This record gives sequence, C-alpha cells and structure tokens, in this order.
Amino acid sequence: MGHKALLDHVSALLDWEGRTQGALAHAPSGLHFLRFAAPTGQDAIVYRPLLCLVLQGAKEVGTSKRTLRIADGQSLVVSHALPVVSRITEATPDRPYVALVFPIDLDLLRGLAADVAPAHAASQPDPFSISLCQTDLEMEGALLRYLGHCDHEESRRLLAPITAREIHARLLLGAHAEPLRKLLWHETTASRIFQATREIQSDLARPLVVGALAEHAGMSSSAFFEHFKAVTGTSPLQYQKDLRLLRARDALRSTNEKVSEVAFGVGYESSAQFSREYARKFGVPPRQDRSVHAAE
Repeated sequence: MGHKALLDHVSALLDWEGRTQGALAHAPSGLHFLRFAAPTGQDAIVYRPLLCLVLQGAKEVGTSKRTLRIADGQSLVVSHALPVVSRITEATPDRPYVALVFPIDLDLLRGLAADVAPAHAASQPDPFSISLCQTDLEMEGALLRYLGHCDHEESRRLLAPITAREIHARLLLGAHAEPLRKLLWHETTASRIFQATREIQSDLARPLVVGALAEHAGMSSSAFFEHFKAVTGTSPLQYQKDLRLLRARDALRSTNEKVSEVAFGVGYESSAQFSREYARKFGVPPRQDRSVHAAE
C-alpha cells in the first residue's frame, strides 16, 4: 500500500505541474521527480549525496568501471559527489519510469550520527559510494508524509523539518547505513576520500597533484589511488576531467561565454583538446551541443 500510495502521490504532483515527461524540481519539498514514457540514451550528470527511489520502471547508473541496475521498489544512496552516466532501461507510455530524489543533508546526518552505534559488518563492506537495496515500507511512509506536509504552508514550516529529520535518521538505521556511517566518522577511508573529492571540486581549474592529495589523506600515493578508485569508481584524474566537462557543459548551456573561455575556465590549456574530450564524452562538440540545446 505504501509503495503504490507514494507512486500515486508523485504522479499526481507531476500531473499538477503539467510535467508529462522529464524531470521536475519540486520547490515546496526540495525533491526532484522524474517521469519518462520510454527508455532513454545515456546521460552524464553529477550526483550529489542523495537518496533515489525508483517507484516504477528501471534505470542503470554508474561509472566507466561499474554499473548498477535500479528496479521498481529499489533505492540507491550516493554518499559522495560522483560523476555518473545513467540511462532509463524500462519505461512505456502505460507504465512510465517514475522516481523521486531526496537530497541528503550531511550536516543533519552528522548531528544524528553521534546517537548511532558503529555497525560491525560480518563481511568486508563494499567501498563503492553508491549503495543499492530494497526500499523499506517505513522509509516510503516517511517520504509520503513529508510530501504531504509540504502541500500546505503551515505544515511545511512546522512538520516537514521533523519528517526530514526522521528520513535522515532512517538512512542511518536502515540498509543504506553502512556507507553513510563510514562517511561521517573521522579517519575512515570513506571520509578521507570524501575530503579529497571536496578538494578537487573546490578548484577544478587547478592542476591535480595526486601525491599532494594522498599526503593530505595520510596515505601513500598507491594506496590513495586504489581507495579513491574503489570509492568513486574512477581515478582521481578521470574524476576531475569528468567534473570539468560537466561544469563546462553547464556553462555552455547557461552563458554566452566563448568556447575557449569556458575551456580555460575549467582548467584546459588547449581549446582543441577540450573540444576533442567534450565530443568524446557527450557525443557532439561543444559548439554543436550549445546550438542544439538553444534550439530545444
């Protein structure tokens, strides 16, 4: 009942906003909803820490080294900022792909983590920063109540923050707890790699020195490289390159800057190299991508 009720509620909100296809940033709740009536091609995007519930259909998401399939009734948690490639694999007009994305507030999680005992896994936990599991009914119920609270101004101010806190608490108590707890505790590998990703993101134009990142993380260069790849699914240099290209795509689509200015702004010293790598990642060169997007 909870799963269908949440699906119906999200579908109704999409209908209300007139969004039959695509993504919707729902301002009252801060959530994102997605609905697609057919499978899609691959799309490159940066995932920030988030909880994603697939309510109907299925999709694939991952990096160049690892891909996960998320089906109806499953959810994923992303614990680090991560450049990924995703595509919807199951969707029809009669049974469209529907999902919701709940942004994770790491500060709120940290405030709750002190009251949660460390988990001791029986086996070696998977270090990858995307975790996948079945969605429990309690989490679906909390999300449904949260959306209901966001329907009206008074309950949005008074009740929605309480339910948002409950959702974060359930993340620390449920099947997704392990990667999030490792992220929040100091001196864990996950937390040190998280700080390294933050350092890379802070200045994408700065040349990347893996040895310096490793030193800040308190690891040898080889150990840092292996741990970074295990957590993010990619190497530090590829991680920076993917973020540079994604930020450049946003700039091309939202500003009138010259292609060369966009390239230099994200750290490329050669416009020709930028154009080659942009076309390799997105399938079209930057000028063509800008013109196609402007015409849509």
